[in-house]
Amino acid sequence: MEQGQRSGSRPAEPGPCLSSPCGADQAASVSLLSAAGAEPGSRTLAVAAVLPAGGCGRMGVPTPKQFCPVLERPLISYTLQAMERACWIKDIIVVVTGENMEAMENIIKKYKHKRISLVEAGVTRHRSIFNGLKALADNQPNSRLSKPEVVIIHDAVRPFFEEDILLKVVTAAKEHGAAGAVRPLVSTVISPSADGCLDHSLERARHRASEMPQAFLFDVIYEAYQQCSDYDLEFGTECLQLALKYCHIKAKLVEGSPDLWKVTYKRDLYAAESIIKERISQEICIVMDTKENKEHIGHLLEEVLKTELNHIHVRSQALYNAGSDIQHINLEQCCNFVCVNVKEPDFQETQKLMSMLEESNFSILYSIVVVSVHFLDFKLVSPSQKMESLMWIREFAKKMKKRKILLYGLLINYSQDEQKLQESLRQGAIIIAALIEERNSALIGQLLVA
Repeated sequence: MEQGQRSGSRPAEPGPCLSSPCGADQAASVSLLSAAGAEPGSRTLAVAAVLPAGGCGRMGVPTPKQFCPVLERPLISYTLQAMERACWIKDIIVVVTGENMEAMENIIKKYKHKRISLVEAGVTRHRSIFNGLKALADNQPNSRLSKPEVVIIHDAVRPFFEEDILLKVVTAAKEHGAAGAVRPLVSTVISPSADGCLDHSLERARHRASEMPQAFLFDVIYEAYQQCSDYDLEFGTECLQLALKYCHIKAKLVEGSPDLWKVTYKRDLYAAESIIKERISQEICIVMDTKENKEHIGHLLEEVLKTELNHIHVRSQALYNAGSDIQHINLEQCCNFVCVNVKEPDFQETQKLMSMLEESNFSILYSIVVVSVHFLDFKLVSPSQKMESLMWIREFAKKMKKRKILLYGLLINYSQDEQKLQESLRQGAIIIAALIEERNSALIGQLLVA
């Protein structure tokens, strides 16, 4: 079963995945894990992850929040993508309710997630996590999942974590038995009395908010859950407390980043969408049909983009050998392309690029923006005449929208006056930035003029 394995069946083989390549520092990560309390010459630390995803939450919408769409993609898919970047995590257990099992399998298949096994959730958070741990235990009949040395527990609705925090909690758990990310308290915590009046308040500077991810020696947290009382399984929410209460393990607290927040309310979905848009707008690849011609107009546009959009990484790529290079750029999460068309027939370079992107399937994960740039001297050819010759771009754009590739056209005045040319390029850069940041599907196929 390729897309997702139910507990008791063979998990998907680890390896590169479309949704998220292994982190750039994979070798360093593996080295750190090998050194995390291990003796010289020993194997790399075996790590698995459990993601409880069976709750209904407090969002007030019919769809559980982990399955709510963010930019047309379920929220949980972003979390899985972030987890998969850590190639040293061998197995990822997603715990979902029986009624959502098929939906989860479809998500895994559609977005090509790897190393995922599915386990049925319990009626509470702790019972769901316990079910996930049971699937990893080596005493489970018919299970081909191997017991890890360290297990990560993370929320399915916290997609904005980095591999760095995973490494920190895992290495700390190896040393201390348990570890968890924490953040400073934003609000003061108070305790009310039975009659609804203030009883006492906590000193905010001395306390922390418990976040995710958390990590444990597997034997520690599994023993804690085995000994756990029905009351704790029913009403408890803090895994670190279970390790302390039942195994006397004091967790190491690891300071986390502000990105560890949890999608809880409906408004958080809009915040998540904004963050994802911002992240996928941080890189632009300029594609042009040139080799080493530094006077090419595309290079002039590149320099203006770098100057005007200094918060965005701008790179260029020659189209004549772009097949493998474009694939490499996309795997680093570049979702924005500016294609410079200068040769006849017009639009040829853009067509080449669109074909490559369509075949690559990278747009399954994020919408890809392509701005097809055309230069002409407005004194020789009027913008309206040129726009008439490029009107068919609209129909092509409608077709590509179905593949989540957003195509826009941009005409830039290629004036012989250097000052006017620079101003046109600057205006073009502003338009390109707006198209990439907004990703407005209503404007696809439009021919804008700078």
